[in-house]
Amino acid sequence: MYSHPDQIALVLAAGRGSRMGAATEGLPKCLTELAGMSLLEWQLAALREAGVESVSAIGGYRASQLAPFVDIAAVNERWQESNMVSSLLCAAELLRGNRCLVCYSDIVYHYSIIENLLKAKADIVITGDADWLSLWAERFEDPLSDAETFRTVNGRLTKIGGRAATVEEIEAQYMGILSFTPAGWRNVEACLSGLEAHEIAHLDMTALLARMLNDNIEIEVVEVRGKWCEVDSRLDAEIFECCLERHALDNTKWSHDWR
Repeated sequence: MYSHPDQIALVLAAGRGSRMGAATEGLPKCLTELAGMSLLEWQLAALREAGVESVSAIGGYRASQLAPFVDIAAVNERWQESNMVSSLLCAAELLRGNRCLVCYSDIVYHYSIIENLLKAKADIVITGDADWLSLWAERFEDPLSDAETFRTVNGRLTKIGGRAATVEEIEAQYMGILSFTPAGWRNVEACLSGLEAHEIAHLDMTALLARMLNDNIEIEVVEVRGKWCEVDSRLDAEIFECCLERHALDNTKWSHDWR
């Protein structure tokens, strides 16, 4: 295992996750359970295994409940009326001075995904799952109802975030894992500088990435094949637990087993 003592990880954990239903009535979405541990605990274990020693969270809904698990770098007080980009901006000072790995709080992933991402040298890097269709087929009757366009050329992102009419428009699926150097973050701030506060509040991350592409900002893509999951609803968690059980009974390995 490589150690990355200067690497900072930020977990974006401001939202409640309303699609989790009653499971988040009393706690943040990232503290809901999947296969025996909370989503946040799975992430912290993977980051430690990948050699990332400094992990903080951007809190919001029930932020104080994150404190026993992770340092709270900032709190998005307007979490109810804003999006991921607003939460990330709460840590702008940290991003201006450090290379930061940024992760959504409702995902789980194998530590090797983080190891491979940290090898990338570009100023802005994201991961994309080339085996996305097998995961989306478990979650949706029509995978295209949820999946977004994703195209690359020579390892650089060229298109993201649109509605796809065919599977061929989707080379991979964005996972909610990103990396910014201070120079990369300066590009983000420049891209956002022309927007009003209310526009930023409603900007999601794929829309931000698409805006950066329009500004000719390079975004490197690290290709991933499985070994992660996104828990968008309680049904997702139930589906993934069933997949783990089914493959355990068959004595086979599920492609998206993150453990």
